[in-house]
Amino acid sequence: MLLIKNGLIFTMEAESPFYGDILCNEGKIARIADNIIADGQMEVLDVKGFLVLPGFIDAHSHIGIQEEKNSKQGDDCNEGTNPLTPCLRAIDAINPMDSAFHNALATGITGVMVGPGSANPIGGQFAFIKTEGRRIDDMTVLAPAAIKIAFGENPKFNYGINGNMPSTRMGIAYLIREELFNARSYFDGGSSNDFRTECYRELFEGRIPLKAHVHRADDIFTAIRIAKEFGLGLTLDHCTEGHLIAEDIAKSGFPAILGPSLASRSKLEVSESDFKTAGILKKAGVTLAITTDHPVSRIQYLPMCASLAAMEGLGEKEALRAITIDAAKICRVDDRLGSLRVGKDADMAIYSGNPLEISAKVRYTVINGRIVWPK
Repeated sequence: MLLIKNGLIFTMEAESPFYGDILCNEGKIARIADNIIADGQMEVLDVKGFLVLPGFIDAHSHIGIQEEKNSKQGDDCNEGTNPLTPCLRAIDAINPMDSAFHNALATGITGVMVGPGSANPIGGQFAFIKTEGRRIDDMTVLAPAAIKIAFGENPKFNYGINGNMPSTRMGIAYLIREELFNARSYFDGGSSNDFRTECYRELFEGRIPLKAHVHRADDIFTAIRIAKEFGLGLTLDHCTEGHLIAEDIAKSGFPAILGPSLASRSKLEVSESDFKTAGILKKAGVTLAITTDHPVSRIQYLPMCASLAAMEGLGEKEALRAITIDAAKICRVDDRLGSLRVGKDADMAIYSGNPLEISAKVRYTVINGRIVWPK
């Protein structure tokens, strides 16, 4: 058992932070109270003067699947040989030895959504994992957690440059729509013996969403159109021009995952990239998370991205929610993560100051009730 004492606790559920203790037992939060008396069975961690928050969550990344130090040898992000690869599983390519996992732990990031890149109209299956471990099976919280689809420049140029489909936005939408039509017909027919189509079952049963790579406003609308047509869940990842169509996104009811705003405007469809997007979407009523899209922006800059969004109109409270409880809700893991509550996983980021300030330092990162940083 681990007893965390004397912290300023931000549960992300209570209206205001409060001073108190947290008891962790068997990987879960067993108790939160003003003063918990330690006994001989408890490891005691005194965090007086420190802030205790839920472990941070990056809701869209390629950590471990596009490794920082191994260039081509460590890049398993895109199976760019076939535009439709729904059966690819991120868990088969994530390398927990990627040095970026150390950076995540040292920043208080305890959970990440990881999956294929955006070369293919349908790229494969994301997984939600924790950031500490050596075996991906032991780190996995939810897999599959989403099915990746992509619109715009990346799939268009990846295939069109070689004279293959898709070479246009129409071609991208057609391939996705036909694939989903055939999958729906498969399930309507009651068949259950096709491996390639079976990977869509959880999607059509409403347990996981489509995860759409969308930057431009027209691509955002196409993703919404297709999801509504088939009655499917959807997250709008990147959502770069979201501030231009904020009311429409709010009416769709779909959440947005914003970023990487801390990156160059390297292509036409990200020319509107700006940290102000988060505040505008939140004001319109959109549930949102903030992402680094690691390694596009390095994962340890997640709190900095949240801070810049706060400064540009999102506000500090909502910025923290965008990397904790709201990120967990969008990733559909909020039954276990994203806030500090009895019964939830004991995953915490313990800071010496406001994590949205660049001078703040992580003192401890806790996952499953164990101190995993510093080691």
